[in-house]
Amino acid sequence: MAVKVEIFCDGACSGNPGVGGYGAILRSGTAEKEISGAEELTTNNRMELMGAISALESLKRPCDVTIVTDSQYLVKGMTEWIAGWQRRGWTSSKKEPVLNRDLWERLLQLAAVHRITWSWIRGHNGHAENERCDELARGAIAAFREGNR
Repeated sequence: MAVKVEIFCDGACSGNPGVGGYGAILRSGTAEKEISGAEELTTNNRMELMGAISALESLKRPCDVTIVTDSQYLVKGMTEWIAGWQRRGWTSSKKEPVLNRDLWERLLQLAAVHRITWSWIRGHNGHAENERCDELARGAIAAFREGNR
C-alpha cells in the first residue's frame, strides 16, 4: 500500500518577472516537512510549478499524493490542458508555444511516479497551510535578496 502524502504548495514573485520563491509543506500522518527555494529572474507561474515539482522530487518512493494549491494554472494545467498541449506538439489552443514547457515536462515525469489528486483552494483566504506556504515563498525571496547583496 502506498504512503499517503498531502502537499501544500505556493509560489510568489516580486515583480513578474522578478525574484521569485516557492514554498511547500509535505505531510504524511504526523510527520511534516517544509521546503522552499528562490530564483533570481522568474515568473509567478514558474514558481507555482516549482513548489509542486520540488515537493514531489523530495519523495523517496511512489505515493498517493494530494496536492493543494491556490494556482488554477497548476491545477488546470495538469488536469485539463496538458493532454491537448501534448497532442498539439506543446502548442496552446492559440497555436503558440506553451509557456514553461520545461517545467510542465518535469512535472509530468514526476506525476507518472505517483498517484496524484489535484485540489484548488482560494488563496489568501485564511487556509492555514496555504498561508504558511506563501510565507515560505516570500521568505525564500527575502533570503535570496539578502544573500545577493
